[in-house]
Amino acid sequence: MDLFEQVSNDIKEAMKAKDKVRLEALRNIKKVFLEAKTAPGANDTLADADALKIIMKLVKQGKESGELYKQSGRDDLADAEFAQVAVFEQYLPKMMNDEELEAALKEIIAEVGATSMKEMGKVMGIASKKLARKAEGKAISEKVRALLA
Repeated sequence: MDLFEQVSNDIKEAMKAKDKVRLEALRNIKKVFLEAKTAPGANDTLADADALKIIMKLVKQGKESGELYKQSGRDDLADAEFAQVAVFEQYLPKMMNDEELEAALKEIIAEVGATSMKEMGKVMGIASKKLARKAEGKAISEKVRALLA
């Protein structure tokens, strides 16, 4: 069962359970999936790798929106965004914790031979590819900065 079918089945389960937050989040995922499937050149298919990228994008957008709502004093809207993000994250593979991320980045820095901030671009290029779907880009860049500083 691919991710698209999994989300469709989970929508049915959320309807049966009358879980409004989960249902709304899953419908948002499915809407974006359908847009991706019907885009020109997609041939009405959506690979799981592409689906994961879409979900990661939704997580990032949800977190940013939640933070903006929180800064504006709209905790009710922020809580709704963060609740949806929690549902989105259930479909993502386990993310690396700080120690795992730091160890992986030290390995990449040693592999590249980077010694200063001038070489951050080289490290980020490799790290972004190797650690895709395992860590957020923002977390990777912050950790690389700290390690090269």
